[in-house]
Amino acid sequence: MQSNVIDAVNLGASAAQMNFSVWALFMRADWLVKTVLFLLLLASVWSWAIIFEKVMGLRKLNRLAAAFEQRFWSGQPLDSLYDKVGAHPEDPMSAVFSSGMREWRRALEKGKGDARLSASLSERIDRVMQITVSREMSRIERYMTFLASTGSTAPFVGLFGTVWGIMNSFQSIALTKNTSLAVVAPGIAEALFATALGLLAAIPAVLAYNKLSSDLDRYGARLDGFAVEFGAILSRQMEEKA
Repeated sequence: MQSNVIDAVNLGASAAQMNFSVWALFMRADWLVKTVLFLLLLASVWSWAIIFEKVMGLRKLNRLAAAFEQRFWSGQPLDSLYDKVGAHPEDPMSAVFSSGMREWRRALEKGKGDARLSASLSERIDRVMQITVSREMSRIERYMTFLASTGSTAPFVGLFGTVWGIMNSFQSIALTKNTSLAVVAPGIAEALFATALGLLAAIPAVLAYNKLSSDLDRYGARLDGFAVEFGAILSRQMEEKA
């Protein structure tokens, strides 16, 4: 009985002397678990970089959109505003405006100043602006699929590392024929570390993807609304010129 107590004390002391820091767990892992951990860490870092870029980018785009809407509804002539925006608009909303005005001016030049414009011009302008909205939104939504993929696959990648670490623990038990904590603990710790890192990469990616998707939808609706309003203004001007 006393021997069993001494063995338990020694095993506990040996387990306590082990280093279970993050770096030690990584260095003790085999090459496959290290690969899994490295990929999960890389996915987490890249996800945070995308999140930061999207959050800051959307703030800037909304600020530029608000400034452009203020200029657009200030009452200044559309031709004057188009000349100021130029061929290189600085935000998606001004790009939508430029595409519509470009098509409008092209139609006027072809008509050589004739007030009678084609009945299909309004549809053509709307189509051009919608194409611009789609192109700008595709550019803004770039890398969002990576967040979705990370959120859905990272837990399973971590689970794979967990299963592999547990398999290593059982192999250690079979080779040493020893079920002590000192033999089992390293493999189990590596396995749990892989699971934790998988969740660490997945949870922020999922939360950020849901939040950013909602913000992008609102911004896309803002562009669509502006395109519809601007198309209506040009349509009224065509009717006045007819």
